[in-house]
Amino acid sequence: MLYDALITESRRQDSLDDVRSEAIDRARWLVDLLERQGTERRILGHGHGHGHGHRRSTATDAAARAEIDERLTACTDEEGRAAALCLVLAAGFDGAGLRQYDDELEALLSRVRGWTPDEVAVMLLRAVEHDKGHRFADSLGMVLNAADRLDPDGCRAVLPWLRHAHTRLMDLTVEAHRRASLARRLRTLLASADEAHIPEGLIPAHAPWAAPLRDRAKTAPTPELARFVRHLTGLAGPRPTQRWRRTCLELADAASARDLIADVLRALAEGDPLCSRGSGAHTDWIHGDFHYHYLVHQNDGDLARGAVWAAALTDGPGAVRHLGTLTLRTGGAGREVTENPKLAGAAVNALAETGDPSALEALWRLRSRIRHRALRKQLDTALTTAAGKQGITAQQLIERSVPDHGLAPDGSLERQVGEHRVRVAIEEAATVRLTFTRPDGTTSRTAPAALKDGFPDELRELKALAKEVRGTLSAERARLEALMSAGREWPYDEWCRHYRDHPVTGTLARGLIWEFQDANGRWAGVVPSAAPDGLPERVRLWHPIRASADEIGSWRERLLTTELRQPFKQAFREIYLLTPAERETGVYSNRFAAHIVHYRQLYALLKERGWQANFLGSYDGGYDGRARAEFGDGAWRACFHHEPAAEDHDRYSPEHAATDQVRFERRDGRRWREVPLAKVPPPVFSEAMRDVDLFVGVTSIAADPDWTDRGEDRYAGYWRTATFGELTASAEVRREALARILPRLRIADRCTLDGRFLIVRGDLRTYRIHLGSANILMEPDDAYLCIVPSRGRPNGKVFLPFEDERLSLILSKALLLAADTKITDDTILHQIKRDAR
Repeated sequence: MLYDALITESRRQDSLDDVRSEAIDRARWLVDLLERQGTERRILGHGHGHGHGHRRSTATDAAARAEIDERLTACTDEEGRAAALCLVLAAGFDGAGLRQYDDELEALLSRVRGWTPDEVAVMLLRAVEHDKGHRFADSLGMVLNAADRLDPDGCRAVLPWLRHAHTRLMDLTVEAHRRASLARRLRTLLASADEAHIPEGLIPAHAPWAAPLRDRAKTAPTPELARFVRHLTGLAGPRPTQRWRRTCLELADAASARDLIADVLRALAEGDPLCSRGSGAHTDWIHGDFHYHYLVHQNDGDLARGAVWAAALTDGPGAVRHLGTLTLRTGGAGREVTENPKLAGAAVNALAETGDPSALEALWRLRSRIRHRALRKQLDTALTTAAGKQGITAQQLIERSVPDHGLAPDGSLERQVGEHRVRVAIEEAATVRLTFTRPDGTTSRTAPAALKDGFPDELRELKALAKEVRGTLSAERARLEALMSAGREWPYDEWCRHYRDHPVTGTLARGLIWEFQDANGRWAGVVPSAAPDGLPERVRLWHPIRASADEIGSWRERLLTTELRQPFKQAFREIYLLTPAERETGVYSNRFAAHIVHYRQLYALLKERGWQANFLGSYDGGYDGRARAEFGDGAWRACFHHEPAAEDHDRYSPEHAATDQVRFERRDGRRWREVPLAKVPPPVFSEAMRDVDLFVGVTSIAADPDWTDRGEDRYAGYWRTATFGELTASAEVRREALARILPRLRIADRCTLDGRFLIVRGDLRTYRIHLGSANILMEPDDAYLCIVPSRGRPNGKVFLPFEDERLSLILSKALLLAADTKITDDTILHQIKRDAR
């Protein structure tokens, strides 16, 4: 019988045995009804057909429930408390008993009065016995409705069970929002019983980052410290309210915890991580023997985020460096711990609130190093908020926040270290070098032993500075190139201050072509590094899409003649204009569709160029690849569709992908609206299609010179068609560059351009190098020649006006094949001499 089982189970040899037994006896009527309901359900389930039995069972359950509801509604407070305890205890024998009567139980716990500490203790102890997080949370939430009615003395009486429930809550996997709500309620009850006590589990027992808090709580526990720690855990959102911030500062000062919380932030940024093998998984969805490191367990996230904000509020500028480090550690590429976007986001938001100029520099640097989509949005929001406070746009804030690292206007810095002079300098707008000058005037790019041994700290500081300058230079190059699609204009004096004369940005800006507007509104381009005539009113970055063919040709010839290498391809930049076919399709372009690409290479290149993309695979949502990137200062977005290639469609991680449409969207408030291609600004369309051309050109199997040597027939038809097919816009620019470069080479008399090919006359054969793929056919029979030389500038002797690995590869092959009698590689010679005529 259920009654006998409940009585037996209630005897646990503890102080609550009598409370349980008395409740079961007083609610004997409820026990009998529950037992009768269960017996009838079992009989009906075995004695009738499925449909008829189910209807009878449903009717019986409804009748029993109605009878129980009627009795419970009529209960006095004392009878209601006994019935509630009975329902709680009965759940251990009939799982449906509690779930079916959750509403009734919750009503009882909220309605009846006079709860005793022992009754609450019985229910708390039963609630924590659930091993499923959701059932534990359901039960505990209802029990706390009764616990909330206890006075401080009552809370002190149930203190051991409250503490046990809190520890259990921190151990079990419970939905974050539910755990936060339950934790707040428990901690309020615990504080009313003992203000100086910090609940077990509130400060993680083994996390290195929490060591400063643990040590203080053990050695100097005070009510002020307990209130401060509890307050930190009350931060559940990405940004605290103004009230939370004011209280945080008050409690930090009351607990003398400013230095303490600074130590916690330092440990988060630089301390040892936790190991899943030794400390358990940080979340329940990772199973098996997979071994990884993480910084903060998901159950401790609120405390960690609260500590981050408290450090930012109490230390301000002093917290900036550690906040930036923490953001990269938990949200950047190449991190050594598992990604934690919530913690990284808290650090980003806290950085924006410090109000210190160094924080703006940190946000700017993070923007160039963070690829996580949500974090990038938070960074943009943080920058926009900071800009609004200063009455400028986010773009203006970014360009005004570029650090100069203490460099002189020419991008260099010199320091005397001992008897040596050390120079940090940006060279050719591309490289940051350290140069060491000895007392005798000789120089070296390697640190002398005297500096390594005598001044290790100073040397380490200079190397760190050079690394920071490299990061800034790389980020500025990407930012300036992104301006090609923006169409922005600057007042001349503002442009001089933030572009031409900036120690870092200026090294890039002075290598680009800019257009200056005079008082009559006329625009005129000026030679890189040259000053404009008169005093211009406005400045904009020159884009070939706005120039005539003659003007473009003139600029290209001038760069080659002066051997000026631009920071990025500008004068020789490809132009992508809308085609008749694209006007016909309207909202999408098929210009780069139906290519077979190496997928992992494509995915890496997408990330490198700042495109956000899901990863393809044979799982829900993995068959439709969509890569997105913003252009035109964030007002426009391009979407590049791709999918697993046909023969890789069922692979969990495909080797190859097939490219598809390119579409465009325009920002509309917080949403994006798809627009016809004809309405996309030409610079935006051209820059987006240029990226897609790059993705296809670099990752297509047509650019793989040894594809046919793999012994595979997969995609062979595509390879044969694409590897020597029509030239894309980037290949056309490559062809024009070659037309200007070839006359300057010593092999000029052996080279000619013929349509899609560079023809190279050797002594053994004549070779046709495709200007798109760089693959080679040999005359007279068009036999394929496979050469995979080292990449880079050909022998370092040919000047190239822009970086283009494919152009370098073509020139390398041309120089090699023009002197084919000097080739010593047996693999290449065997292909050339085979059937040579």
